Amino acid sequence: MRLAAIDIGSNAARLLITEVSEDKDGNAQFNKLNLVRVPLRLGFDVFEKGEISKEKRGMVLQTMKAYGHLINAYGVHHVIACATSAMRDARNSNDLIRKVKLETGLEIQIISGDLEASIIYENHVAEHMDTEHSYMYIDVGGGSTELTFFADGKLVFKQSFNIGTIRLLKDMVDDEQWNEVKEVIKSRTKGYKQITAIGTGGNINKVFSLSKKKDGKPLSLELLKDYYKEIASFSLEDRINIYKLRADRADVIVPALQIYINIMRWSDTAEIYVPKIGLADGLIQHLYSELTVKGIHA
Repeated sequence: MRLAAIDIGSNAARLLITEVSEDKDGNAQFNKLNLVRVPLRLGFDVFEKGEISKEKRGMVLQTMKAYGHLINAYGVHHVIACATSAMRDARNSNDLIRKVKLETGLEIQIISGDLEASIIYENHVAEHMDTEHSYMYIDVGGGSTELTFFADGKLVFKQSFNIGTIRLLKDMVDDEQWNEVKEVIKSRTKGYKQITAIGTGGNINKVFSLSKKKDGKPLSLELLKDYYKEIASFSLEDRINIYKLRADRADVIVPALQIYINIMRWSDTAEIYVPKIGLADGLIQHLYSELTVKGIHA
């Protein structure tokens, strides 16, 4: 069975196409066939002006048409398409969703921050780790950051905050918002075992690649602080050349590191694992779970 997930974020839109099969024990196996990313950067419009510009609306439509063609070319059986923070905030997002549906047949669903956190958690990465720690999922996007914390195998809390890389670049996050995150983390994690962080999002994935660490090995908080100081000291052009970054990564990687560092400090976390998963991976799992409830199996 082939499934596709579309994640329309504040910085980029991603299409993930996955082949799902079941082993002899009936466990689902997910094999990534293709991942396509288009840097739409909707947040730059929305967080400043409250709506998606005509130019960006055209880009979204063309991207969705292209994704539709790829979905058909791969013979995908079921599709899920979701949008997050920028589309949540845009006053004209419903008009754009109607146009996309009319011209491509693809139905975009705007999801809440809490649901976004839950879907990322559905990757169940921490279930395979030891029981000596508590785990904090940190997913940093352009418009929001989702935190999911669990200990002793149970979900303790999940919360979405309107602190994202693009909002920070636009100087749209005040001390009160940072203090809210700090208070939530300190009050909700008090008394639990030592916390290990699990980081998701394109920026932490890039930092992990730069670190040359082996898969499965964590990054230390001290290393993130070093990268923050180092990368922030260069101009945008130098970051692109020195670290081989795309232009749409070079500007947001510094505020992303700031968010990860603050959350790790406030939760007294020394290490962060980077399993290279994201919302699109969670959406595939979410879609497959919904299909199995209906009796549809790979």
